[in-house]
Amino acid sequence: MHKVVIVGRPNVGKSSLFNRLLGKRSAVVADVPGVTRDLKEGVVETDQGRFLLVDTGGLWSGDKWERKIQEKVDRALEDAEVVLFAVDGRSELTQADYEVAEYLRRKGKPVILVATKVDDPKHEHYLGPLYALGFGDPIPTSSEHARGLEELLEAIWEKLPVRHIESEPEVAGIKLAIVGRPNAGKSSLLNAILGEERVIVSEEPGTTRDAIDVHFTFRGQPFVLVDTAGIRKRPETLVEELAIRRSLKAIEEADVVLLVIDPFQVGDRELKLANHALEKGKPVVLVISKWDLVRKEEAPKVRRELKEKLAHLEHLPRVFTSAFTKQNLERIFSEAVRLFELNHTRIPTAELNRWLSVWTAKVQLPNFKGKPLKILYATQAEVAPPTFVFFVNRPEFVTRAFENYLKNRIGEDLDLKEVPFRLIFRGRREEG
Repeated sequence: MHKVVIVGRPNVGKSSLFNRLLGKRSAVVADVPGVTRDLKEGVVETDQGRFLLVDTGGLWSGDKWERKIQEKVDRALEDAEVVLFAVDGRSELTQADYEVAEYLRRKGKPVILVATKVDDPKHEHYLGPLYALGFGDPIPTSSEHARGLEELLEAIWEKLPVRHIESEPEVAGIKLAIVGRPNAGKSSLLNAILGEERVIVSEEPGTTRDAIDVHFTFRGQPFVLVDTAGIRKRPETLVEELAIRRSLKAIEEADVVLLVIDPFQVGDRELKLANHALEKGKPVVLVISKWDLVRKEEAPKVRRELKEKLAHLEHLPRVFTSAFTKQNLERIFSEAVRLFELNHTRIPTAELNRWLSVWTAKVQLPNFKGKPLKILYATQAEVAPPTFVFFVNRPEFVTRAFENYLKNRIGEDLDLKEVPFRLIFRGRREEG
């Protein structure tokens, strides 16, 4: 797939441009320098074809992340085919803009100069100084008002090399959202999986400010790994609040959630995150991180404590892993694939109703004032999560105890206890 990378100094509107080209709010945007620190990827679909768009951190930021950000931009540009050099069209050029321009000249990649934040056509008269950067005509754009995007896409396709149309359609990757509290080891885990420092890792909680999408293939199976910001009890800034919202949205958009748990810090937050995912119909793998830091003689005690603290999640698979030793990294993917397939299980109607006969024969059905609940038949309406519809004479006769009985039987007998599933009860009048 073609690759296009957005670069520029901090706070020139790179993430807003990224979001607009993708057609959705994917990156956290705030009027604060340095919100984006890691690489974000997304696929842009156009009439001419599709390309991978990469958003990057601000170069020459002048803060402690400057060197690491530049290393990531260096890596992103290695196989880039076009670079979008974003500059603020409403501000005077800064020394950092000239530094970025010189940096891109050394890279030798095709560059399109993009003037951002040009909300009104009359402001285009003030773009003359941008020619001093040495990249020709700037393309005026406004992410807020969606101005200049068609012209920009046209310029991108003019610079992209011609390729033959791929004969086979691309297989969609299984989307895995990596979530957890701050400093639980999420970014370290992602870097260990990729074999490179794709996202910035620091002992300072909250280093990851946004959800980072990374396309990855393991044993022929494509995945999209989404590293998210740590979920705090109370966000301290607007940027953190926006990042947490993106993390929760990443859970809702995922196929499987990897809940990363620091074995030395376990509490209500892990239970709440798991419950949020399960309520949204997402399977969850409990990934116990930093296992290399648990001494061998202490391991049985730590396992017991984890079992007690995560008792409500006992039915979920768990993987004990270490980003440092790479212990059990492969098992994370095998468990994720297994849960993905389980969440897409479809039980034939005939088989489901055979089981229903067995289940109802073993229990006393609810009875209200001499009127018993009657289950006419059942069918599976959806997958991901599996959703079972029971047609009954009176839905209000279904007690919580009986519903829980059915849930237990479905989980055990249909082997679905590790994934969330839903039950719906409909009255006979709703048939047809």
